[in-house]
Amino acid sequence: MAQHLYPEFQVILVPGLHDSGPGHWQTLWQDRHPEFDRVHQDDWETPDLRAWAARVDQVRARDPRPALFIAHSFGCLASIYSIARHPANVAGALLVAPADPEKFGLALLLPRQPLACATVLVSSRNDPWMRAEDAARWAGRWGSLLIDAGARGHINAESRLGYWQFGREALQLLYERAHNHHPALA
Repeated sequence: MAQHLYPEFQVILVPGLHDSGPGHWQTLWQDRHPEFDRVHQDDWETPDLRAWAARVDQVRARDPRPALFIAHSFGCLASIYSIARHPANVAGALLVAPADPEKFGLALLLPRQPLACATVLVSSRNDPWMRAEDAARWAGRWGSLLIDAGARGHINAESRLGYWQFGREALQLLYERAHNHHPALA
């Protein structure tokens, strides 16, 4: 049986469009850590910020522990929207290859100030869903530590990252920042 990675947190995986299939690093992480909660959307093909964020809120409500998000692509936007509307009891968010809010017409719905929790944004230099310069700009707005993953595409299954150790190191960094940031855990 796998050891719980961060037992003081409710760890929540928030996939992007089309969910994260069997070769995606999020799925591989959940296979190794079945205690991670996973957000399941009613419609994986239609990016609806409010509906997706409402589902994130439902998963958060299941557990009284502080939430630690592991989000990818459009799941990052849903997580950020959830956190901005309901910041209580969120310790941190790992935002991996967020989709560009401007491509979805959502830039005005998302905060332009630091989130009330620790955040780490991992971007790729050749991500088709958000240019590196734009990722840096949004990371600055959200108060996120920006990590350059190199040229990794959209940091998904097509990137062939497997278990993605680089991402696990970013998650550990977020964990440490969240632990220091969240008053109940300091």
